[in-house]
Amino acid sequence: MATKKAKIKGKNLVALKNVKTPSGRPMKGRDILVQALENEGVKVIFGYPGGASMEIHQGLTQSKKIRMVLPRHEQGGSFAAGGYARSTGEIGVCLATSGPGATNLLTGIMDAKMDSIPLIAITGQVPSTVLGSDAFQETDIVGATFPMVKHSYLVQNLDDIPNIIHEAFEIAKSGRPGPVLIDIPKNIQQQEVVPDFKVKFDCPGYKPNLQPSIMQVKKAIHAINEAKCPIIYAGGGIISSRASSELRTFVKKTGIPVTTTVMGLGAYPSVDKLSLRMLGMHGAIYANIAMNHADLVIALGVRFDDRVTGKLSEFCKGAKFIQVDIDASEINKNIEIDIPIQGDVKQALKIMNDKIEPKKNIGPWIKQIDKWKKEFPLTYELDEKAIVPQHLISELTKLADEDAIVSVGVGQHQMWAAQFWDFNEPFRWLCSSGLGAMGFGLPGAMGAQVAHPKKQVINIEGDGSFLMNIQELQTLKMENIPVMNVVLNNAHLGMVAQWEDRFYKSLRGHTYLGDANFAEIAHAFGVKSESISKPSEVLPALKRMLKHEGPYVLDVKYPYNDKSHGHVMPMIPANHTYLDTLIDAKHSLREYWEKKGIIKKQ
Repeated sequence: MATKKAKIKGKNLVALKNVKTPSGRPMKGRDILVQALENEGVKVIFGYPGGASMEIHQGLTQSKKIRMVLPRHEQGGSFAAGGYARSTGEIGVCLATSGPGATNLLTGIMDAKMDSIPLIAITGQVPSTVLGSDAFQETDIVGATFPMVKHSYLVQNLDDIPNIIHEAFEIAKSGRPGPVLIDIPKNIQQQEVVPDFKVKFDCPGYKPNLQPSIMQVKKAIHAINEAKCPIIYAGGGIISSRASSELRTFVKKTGIPVTTTVMGLGAYPSVDKLSLRMLGMHGAIYANIAMNHADLVIALGVRFDDRVTGKLSEFCKGAKFIQVDIDASEINKNIEIDIPIQGDVKQALKIMNDKIEPKKNIGPWIKQIDKWKKEFPLTYELDEKAIVPQHLISELTKLADEDAIVSVGVGQHQMWAAQFWDFNEPFRWLCSSGLGAMGFGLPGAMGAQVAHPKKQVINIEGDGSFLMNIQELQTLKMENIPVMNVVLNNAHLGMVAQWEDRFYKSLRGHTYLGDANFAEIAHAFGVKSESISKPSEVLPALKRMLKHEGPYVLDVKYPYNDKSHGHVMPMIPANHTYLDTLIDAKHSLREYWEKKGIIKKQ
C-alpha cells in the first residue's frame, strides 16, 4: 500500500502551542483528534459517519466547540467545506468513513486543489492490523489522492495525532493553499494514551517563500512606468492572499485598468470605472480586446489557464509579461514571462505601492478602452413570452443585500452570474472554477451559510447541476440553513447543448434532461418553494424569496433556445483567439471588424 508515513513524535517537540488537558488522564485516539481540532480553532465539520469513522463521530458528540453538520452525501460534505473556506478564507474540514465514503470526497478534494482552497479531509480507515488484506471497505485513499493534495498522512502512531493535525493545518493554509488528507485507522481511534498537546511545526522540506525579490519588483515598476497600454490581470491569488486592499491602492495610484479571472471576481469592484469585469471564453469582449492590445500585462495571482488564453501562440502577442505568484511552478508554465516575481502577491503589491509613481501617459489608453466598453457592452435581449435568465440575475443583484454571498453550479447559469452580478468585495463568489464540478452550488452555499449565519446566501443553479446534489435540501431543512436557491430550469444540460448547437449541428448527444418540477421536490423535503415561467412573475417571486426566513427554492422555467439570450454570449471557441469571439448567435468580432475596415479580410 503506497502511503506517506507520519514519523513525528509529539512528545519530543518543543511547545509552540500548549493546550491544557486533564493531567495524566488517558484519552482515546478519537478524543485526542477532536481536542487537536479544537486547538486549531475548528468550529464546523461537514461529515458523514460510517463503520470506520463512527468512533470519531462519537468523540465529536462530546465537543462543545465544534458544530457537526451532516450532509446527505460525502461529496456534498466536501463541497460544503470548500464553500466554508471560499467564503471565509479559513480552512474547511470534511469527514468521511473508509472505502466509498472516502472516495466520495475525491471530487471536492480535487476542486480544492485546482482552485487553491485550504481544505482538511479526514477519513476513517480499516484497522491497521488488516491493511492490505482487502478488508471490508478498505481503500488506499492516501494513494488515490496522492496527485490531488498538498500532503497526506496515514496515522500509525497514537502519539502523532496532535502534531499531525497541527502540521496539516499549517500546510493547508500556508504558501499556495490547498487540500491535505488525514487517514486514521479505526484501531488508532480506539486506543488510549496520555496525550501531549505540545506541538510545533517542524517541516524542513516545506518552506514556501513569501518574500518577493526587491530587484524583480524594481524591474516590474520600471516596466510599468515605461508602458503606454498596461493592463492588470488579477486572479484568485489576490483573494487567497487577502490582497484586495493592496490591489485597489495600486490601481488608484497608477490608474491602470483591471480585468479578473472567474476566480478573481470581487478582488476589485466590478462597478468601478477602471474595472473590465471578467475576461476569457465568456468574459466581456472589451476585456479580451484590451488584453490583446496591451503592451504590458501585469499578472497577479493567476495561472494563464486555457479559458483565458485561448490559442496560446496568439495570446497577447505584442505584450511584455509581469507575473507575481506564490507558486514558482506556475511561472513560465504556459506563457514565457519577462519579469517573474515569485512570492506573496500581497507583499509584492505593498512594495510596489510604496515605490511606484502615478502614471501620466495612460489617458489615451483609458479613452480607447472606454470606447470598446460602449461598443461591446455585456447585454441581452428581453422576451415578452419567456423568462430571460440574464435579466433575472440582473434584477436579483439589484434586490439582494450588498454583502450577499453567491454560489453557483457549473454551466450556463454560472457564466451568466459571473457576467451580470456585481461583485465588489472578495469572499462573496463561490464557484468551482478550475475543476468545473457540477453539483457544487447547493452544498457550496450551504457551507458559506453555516460560516455566515446572518448573511444572505444565494445559490444560482442550473437544473442539471442542481440535480447532482439535490439531497442537500434535506440538510438545509434539518439544520435550518436558510440558503436561497434559484434554479434556472431549461430541461437541458445547457452549456453542452450550446456547444452542440455551435459545433455539432445541434445533434443532441444525451443533453435533454426532461421537465422536472423542483418546487414539488423541494416541498417534499419540507423546503419552501415555488415555480415560475412568465416574465411578469420574476420580480414578485424574487421579492418573496428574499423575504423568506428559511431555505427556499425558486424553480425558474424557461425554454432552451439558440438565441442570444439562450446561449452564453460572448463566446471564444476553444483554442481560438479573441478575434474569433462570437458576439451573438450569428456574428463574430473578426467579421464585425472586417466590415468596418479595422482589420483586413483573411
